Amino acid sequence: MKQAHHILTLHSGGQGLYEVTNEIAAWLGGQPVHEGLLTVFIQHTSASLLIQENADPDVLRDIETFFTALVPEDSSLYRHTAEGGDDMPAHIKGALTQTHLSIPVRGRRMQLGPWQGIYVFEHRRARDERNLALHIIGD
Repeated sequence: MKQAHHILTLHSGGQGLYEVTNEIAAWLGGQPVHEGLLTVFIQHTSASLLIQENADPDVLRDIETFFTALVPEDSSLYRHTAEGGDDMPAHIKGALTQTHLSIPVRGRRMQLGPWQGIYVFEHRRARDERNLALHIIGD
């Protein structure tokens, strides 16, 4: 078994979905593991990860609109407000989504479907730096 680790840093521009598929694929292509399992883990509680369609941008806009309606930024609804009106909603959105993904790898390539991409789902309004821990294990 071989394995490799990497921290990928993303600078978000505020709330939204940011595709990181190409950056992860570029790192993966240079690793000694040809077949195995890739784990992507986001080291934050107010952002999350999604595998989602990367062909029609309306899908991403609809996801953002849905989560905005589902978890409103209304400080009167939450006790935790010290970090701003978007902080507690960001934590709730993070709890409803994922902090890690497991993706099969074959031939040093992620086995994503033809319309799938990996996204960081930034839940805070302010620009932020987000770290993704990448780990590949296999042969």
